[in-house]
Amino acid sequence: MNPGYVNPYLFAAGLATAAAGLVHLMIPLGGPSWYALFGAPRALVRKAEARELYPTLSCMVIATLLFICAAYAFSGASLLPVLPLLQTGLTGIAAVFLLRGIGFVALEWVRPGSLAKVSGNRGMDAFLVVSSLICLSIGALYLMGILVRYG
Repeated sequence: MNPGYVNPYLFAAGLATAAAGLVHLMIPLGGPSWYALFGAPRALVRKAEARELYPTLSCMVIATLLFICAAYAFSGASLLPVLPLLQTGLTGIAAVFLLRGIGFVALEWVRPGSLAKVSGNRGMDAFLVVSSLICLSIGALYLMGILVRYG
């Protein structure tokens, strides 16, 4: 890598992943309607309505994981020091986003209703398609960034 070079794909992936982390931090502040808006399963929305701690904790865990992914993206983009197992981490992150982006739609297409318990979707709804496209796009950014960095 050239000194001062910032990998634009991993930079964009980091921004997108950090934004997703911020959304997950904001959902508990928005209350049960935000859980529903962002596709939480009905059981999780009910727990939020009952003011149980589990929905907030689950959003915090997801946000933490997304911020770790963003740190790996920014490290790969040469904006942070090189993190341990950088190439392996970036590859795993790309795989998870790509599998989520493709897998949920494919599974719902092949076995309608199979994701109802996991994601709370009601068939091939707009949330499933939009969230899958977002994950697919983020995964593609990680993949392109990996290809640019490691060739």
